[in-house]
Amino acid sequence: QVQLVESGGGLVQPGGSLRLSCAASRSIFSINAVNWYRQAPGKERELVATLSSGGSTNYADSVKGRFTISRDNAKNTVTLQMNSLKPEDTAVYYCNVQGKYGSLWYQRFDSWGQGTQVTVSS
Repeated sequence: QVQLVESGGGLVQPGGSLRLSCAASRSIFSINAVNWYRQAPGKERELVATLSSGGSTNYADSVKGRFTISRDNAKNTVTLQMNSLKPEDTAVYYCNVQGKYGSLWYQRFDSWGQGTQVTVSS
């Protein structure tokens, strides 16, 4: 299976930037989808951004134009670049990657990162 380790969260002032990374524990044969979710205290988990196997992206309206989702196949890493951060972006952020770690039909995975806290406050 594939484990995902997140990094890059922290405390940032409004208007600042953070870059979240999600690194796979092994080489990945192919990726079907990459998703970033977030969950604020007392709220349901929210889908923030998606990246398909073909490279198309989708963003929640609340982050459109400020966040960018991407992947680095050579490094087996996916990232979420967050700019112009707002206090309402404060949440625990989770990466989710669906794909295959081998060419055989059963070598599939649907893994989640452990979550990383992002706090936007002055």
